[in-house]
Amino acid sequence: QVQLVESGGGLVQPGGSLRLSCTASRIIFTNYIMGWYRQAPGKERELVATVSSGHITNYADSVKGRFTVSRDNAKNTVYLQMNSLKPEDTAIYYCNARNKFDNYWGQGTQVTVSS
Repeated sequence: QVQLVESGGGLVQPGGSLRLSCTASRIIFTNYIMGWYRQAPGKERELVATVSSGHITNYADSVKGRFTVSRDNAKNTVYLQMNSLKPEDTAIYYCNARNKFDNYWGQGTQVTVSS
């Protein structure tokens, strides 16, 4: 059974930083585009960032210049470095692995930005 396990969420003050990690198991990691999505209370789940196996990245406009997505194919792990965090970044962050055949989700990790 495929597993995506996120870690690194928590409470941080505005302007602070957090680094999320997601480790995948039981998939051929390089066959998947890895991504981060988030869902705030009362809102739809939205794309944050994606990274291809060839390290091509894509970002939501709201996080460009503040967040950086990366992956380590040797460790089956994708990262999301979040800097200059704002209260509106508060959400549950989900790891995603997808290709034209499959679409997998992690269980989510809470990120709260508050003073």
